[in-house]
Amino acid sequence: MAIKILLTIIFICVMVFVGIYSRKQAKSVDGFVLGGRAVGPWLTAFAYGTSYFSAVVFVGYAGQFGWKYGLSSTWIGIGNAVIGSLLAWLVLGRRTKLMTQHIESRTMPDFFGTRYQSQQLRVIASIIAFVFLIPYTAGVYKGISTLFEMGFGIDYQYCVIIMAIFTAVYVILGGYKATAMNDFIQGVIMLFGIIVVIAAVLNTQGGLSAAVGKMAELPSDTDPGANGGFASLFGPDPWNLLGVVILTSLGTWGLPQMVGKFYSITDEQAIRRGTIISTVFALVVAGGCYFLGGFGRLFGMPPTLPNGRLDFDSIVPSMLVTLPDVIIALVVLLVLSASMSTLASLVLTSSSTMTLDLIYRDKKAAPGEVQEGSIDDDVSERIEHRKVVVMRVLIVFFIVISLFIALNPPTFIAQLMGISWGALAGAFLAPFMLGLYWRGVTPAAVWACFIWGVGFTVANMLAGNPINPINCGAIAMVGGFPIVWIVSLLTPKMPRKTVDSIFECYQ
Repeated sequence: MAIKILLTIIFICVMVFVGIYSRKQAKSVDGFVLGGRAVGPWLTAFAYGTSYFSAVVFVGYAGQFGWKYGLSSTWIGIGNAVIGSLLAWLVLGRRTKLMTQHIESRTMPDFFGTRYQSQQLRVIASIIAFVFLIPYTAGVYKGISTLFEMGFGIDYQYCVIIMAIFTAVYVILGGYKATAMNDFIQGVIMLFGIIVVIAAVLNTQGGLSAAVGKMAELPSDTDPGANGGFASLFGPDPWNLLGVVILTSLGTWGLPQMVGKFYSITDEQAIRRGTIISTVFALVVAGGCYFLGGFGRLFGMPPTLPNGRLDFDSIVPSMLVTLPDVIIALVVLLVLSASMSTLASLVLTSSSTMTLDLIYRDKKAAPGEVQEGSIDDDVSERIEHRKVVVMRVLIVFFIVISLFIALNPPTFIAQLMGISWGALAGAFLAPFMLGLYWRGVTPAAVWACFIWGVGFTVANMLAGNPINPINCGAIAMVGGFPIVWIVSLLTPKMPRKTVDSIFECYQ
């Protein structure tokens, strides 16, 4: 216990120190939200990866899908690396950086408002982002607190509150730059930790070969006479496995806290280096998490909830509880690192969106047009300072709301994330990605996709989830593309001069 407490205290002190160190760069809006658009490839790549993977993956997803699909759940981690990291950087990285800088966009709702010349789109996008980032944040709290409860014996409620306080401290102090620097430190811990934890867990089962052999002897849930499904290449349920791969991999392309990383990177050369770093990071961390979770059935049945369903969120903690204290301390730091980085990204995204796109909604001219009216430098500086103060206040507000949900979580971690990602990426992915490449996307098509993504996800939730929230989220994302394409063909186009001025950034 002394080792675990000491390492955790050192970790938290380092995080707070980085926040204090970075506070000078967080005085302006660009500095607080984007790190001055001058964050290097290593910090950006690690910020992307650590925001991607949190306790939601390590505790919730790895446990639940490892139980359902066995070793084939490793495909989820591979999909996260190839689709969620490599392709995301290749397809979105350069174009996002250039266009958002050209149109002076700081947030994803701001992008929709300026790219499609609609303040109404900007407002609705900011509301969608704020509302649906909350359940994701609650899922992260739940995951980290479940593991903390196992490692320290501290009540779940106290764990949630402690993590919220320390995350708020360093984000409020240092903004995005502090978040990115801490993400790098946390990412190194995650890389080292997942390798050590996998080796320790497999050692308890007699090594890799023995563990795989035991998995091959387990009977199927649906056909007790059939063995080997949980050790096969595509597992016992490949179609539902594909839905999870799509949700967790493609979903990052439409999430504000993920895409925002491309806004802040320094230049195109940094994007190329960041692509490689981010992909390797995802392959090790995500692939390792799901590979580890695939052995969950070797550690006995998880406990049941009052409603009689299995408590999937307890599977990974039950795999780790018998490990030596030093390894458990490393696991706690691993999940703490993953979760605090994701929480920081989520609260910063939410507060900046509410501040810049709802409270201080500056009307901007389209690229190539002259902005009417101007203000002197002193007034501008005071406004910038006021915006940063409001963002800091909203960080506290967002954390408090998420805490209430986390203290009374309505469902499993995986389902919380499915609802959040489904609505956000279902609404944002298609109009954002196509808006970077296709001049023909119309504002009406963006409205249609917003209605589709949020409407489909919420309708499924209100109907009692007749479609699994994971599959529902995947359908919402993929379905947005034909909707944007068809509606764009049938509705009035934006003025050609305006669109041409926006796309000048690629010439």
